[in-house]
Amino acid sequence: MSEIAAKAPVKPARRRLLAARLVPYLLLQALIVIATILGLRLLQPSDPDDFALSGFSLREDGASRPVTLPHFTSSRYSLADPPLYTGAFTVGRGDAATGWSVFLPRFSNAVEVAVNGVVVLDSRRDFNANRPDRNTPLIALIPASLLRDGGNEITVRLFVWGPLKGFLDTVYVGPDAALRPAYETRTLLFVTLPVVFSAWQSILAVILAIMWLMRRREPVYGVLAAAMVLGVVQAFVPPPVPPATTSRLAAVLLASAPTESALIVVFGVLFFGWRWPRYGALLFAPGIVVFVVGLIAGPPLPRILFLLLGIPTVGVCLFLMACVTAAAVVRRQDAASFTLGCAVSIVLTCWVHDMLSVSEIVTNERIFVSRLSYSAMLVAIGAGLTWRFARALNQVDSFAGQLVTRVREAEERLKASFAREEARARAAALANERTRLMRDLHDGLGGQLVSIVALSERGHEGATITDAARAALKDLRLVIDSMGDIGGDLMLALGSWRERAAMQLRPHDIALDWRVATPQGLPLHPELRPWHVIQIVRILDEAVTNAVKHAHAGNIAVTIETLDADQGPYGVISVTDDGRGFALAGNCEAAGASQTARGLRNMRSRAARCGAVLDLSSDAAGTRVRLQLPQIFPDSDAAAG
Repeated sequence: MSEIAAKAPVKPARRRLLAARLVPYLLLQALIVIATILGLRLLQPSDPDDFALSGFSLREDGASRPVTLPHFTSSRYSLADPPLYTGAFTVGRGDAATGWSVFLPRFSNAVEVAVNGVVVLDSRRDFNANRPDRNTPLIALIPASLLRDGGNEITVRLFVWGPLKGFLDTVYVGPDAALRPAYETRTLLFVTLPVVFSAWQSILAVILAIMWLMRRREPVYGVLAAAMVLGVVQAFVPPPVPPATTSRLAAVLLASAPTESALIVVFGVLFFGWRWPRYGALLFAPGIVVFVVGLIAGPPLPRILFLLLGIPTVGVCLFLMACVTAAAVVRRQDAASFTLGCAVSIVLTCWVHDMLSVSEIVTNERIFVSRLSYSAMLVAIGAGLTWRFARALNQVDSFAGQLVTRVREAEERLKASFAREEARARAAALANERTRLMRDLHDGLGGQLVSIVALSERGHEGATITDAARAALKDLRLVIDSMGDIGGDLMLALGSWRERAAMQLRPHDIALDWRVATPQGLPLHPELRPWHVIQIVRILDEAVTNAVKHAHAGNIAVTIETLDADQGPYGVISVTDDGRGFALAGNCEAAGASQTARGLRNMRSRAARCGAVLDLSSDAAGTRVRLQLPQIFPDSDAAAG
């Protein structure tokens, strides 16, 4: 119960926190709405009122009546018998030579202007000039030959093809120098600026499409790119002008606005990391209906459906987008949701302004600004996403740079550690070699010197001492020769041993038969160490010495060959004499003579220490010592046991 009581205040506290975040945000959005309304008023172009013509006579539906511009017609469809506005203006003596023009700030849907019965302007020649969402102004020079000193007549035919009523703003007639600045200002605001936004929008659409193709797991880029493409289609595809209508093209243009708005809602949901609900597909239903009806039925039904379904869908999508951004601001408290929420508030305010114009609640103007603000919002969103993507790339580059630096530092530490380990291994190897060298000198040369001293003290003859000294010198040369760098080629060491063996056998009249069975001799062994060479040479020395002392041989043959095996080639060295053999016990040891048996055990021990295999055979025909070398020599003699 105590846990439930502790958890109970959590929800109210969370609600208070959300309310504390939502209220300031809503107040700020209210300020943005007020600022947008004031901005729309301040951004209204200032037209030259000195040349305004507001009093006209209107002939419509067979009746004439005086009207004051701006004016909404009573008819929604008037192509066969358009409303005719007739007015008058005065030209002073000599003013016609300065160049006069007629300037129309705003109209819908199309106009034909005539001065003194001669047509000087026809908006139907430019398809884009007749679009209600463009607010396109028109200006036309009046030939001086048409102007009369004093009173002149001007007529304006207003062609309306619905579903909205026709609208004609104040008409201005006067010197071109006085009217041209106002026309250029309106052109900049309502023609050039939307084209610039649309061009920028098309570039961002391409960038976002590429980003989506490269990152399919983030559909937010693809959704926004599709929305921007639809906006570009609305901006650059010219609409059909009645009566020469193209229903399919009109259907595409009319259906693009609600579809684009629905895609923006999808973008908002995905952008803030929420799951798109199943019933959300209903947002695309109005656009699909307008598109299908436009393909099947002719005008004016698609335009009526757009007015009844398309425009409210745009408003609903903007309201949903405002709710989505408000929820994101309350939960996330980040700059992206805050900025997007402010942009949606501006567009929603402009949409409400346009709806007031459509419903004729605002009776003195019909300037639609939601399309312009909508494009600006899309451009801002696309620029924000591109900036976020570029920032992510910069973060990746920074991380990659840090990673490279860390890898380089780790590599330097690894090199230093490797150098220390290599120095330690080199020192250990040198210590091992020093120990082996000391042991070999102690066991070989040291024993010989001790024998020489003992012989000298006992008073033996000089010949005996000389033989002992020669044996010591031989052992010293063996150690020195084995320490030389032979590059893993055992044949070099065997060449030196051959010379010493021949000198040893020459006083005993024993011939040395040297045979190399394979052209390459023995295989190279890069891992060959001096202590390996010492063990092999001592084995060969022991075999030759035994043949001289015990076998009484007349010929000794040394055979060197390389044999192939599954694991690779290996070398074999055989020493064979033709002397008298000796009996071998069951364990292949010499029977009887303990000194000979001890020598054979030393030979086997030396072979095992360097990884070789010693094979001994003896009979009446002689003795054969076969030393099979390993394919790879061990790093340490302890490996051989």
